[in-house]
Amino acid sequence: MIFIKRLKVFLFVSKYHYICVKTETEMNFHAFRQAFFDYGCFNTHQLYILQPEFNSNNLTRWVNQGLLVKLRNGFYAFREYLEKPGFSLYISNRIYKPSYISLHTALAFYGIIPEAVIQVTAVSTLKTAAFQNDFGNYSYKKIHEGLFFGYDLKPMEDRSIQLAFPEKALLDLLYLCPFYNTEAEIENLRLDNDYLANDLNKTRFDEYACRFESKALIKRVNIMKKVYEL
Repeated sequence: MIFIKRLKVFLFVSKYHYICVKTETEMNFHAFRQAFFDYGCFNTHQLYILQPEFNSNNLTRWVNQGLLVKLRNGFYAFREYLEKPGFSLYISNRIYKPSYISLHTALAFYGIIPEAVIQVTAVSTLKTAAFQNDFGNYSYKKIHEGLFFGYDLKPMEDRSIQLAFPEKALLDLLYLCPFYNTEAEIENLRLDNDYLANDLNKTRFDEYACRFESKALIKRVNIMKKVYEL
């Protein structure tokens, strides 16, 4: 993979003498794009593996030129992907690992809550974090490693995203957002009654709830069942 050229910078000393003071690498964006476009988004670690002499100043220059989008420190995407539906969800899995999309975003994806979600919400075994870029706002809530389950790969165009099952997304919400602890608060979620009655896998929901081993969660689950007559 060849897409760099070396530039030697010479300093004039006298009429007959020059000395080399710096060697840089300049990358051709077109060749770079051909090599990395199919990655969708990429990080500098991948770049240095494939091209150890890569000059990271290229990334700053291309971001300033509007050719790349900086997703977070060390992560980038080509600007053309802003036009691809669902790519913002794919990015969520890529820029913070391990993680899967859950909570409000997953519930909206399945049509369980009616509101449009203004940020992509996910859970991770890493510390709670948030990022903002041209694709949107990303929020990650920390969850114990033993509770990192209940998600699947969901095909989306030519890629896949890690997305919580609807039952796990609902339980993650009740567990990680403890203010949903009254009938009024849970009713304000405006969960879709038809989905809960006909599509929610109640056996999976109850099994997953037990795996949390949380009395506080079970209390909120029971309140939810009462409010929505499950």
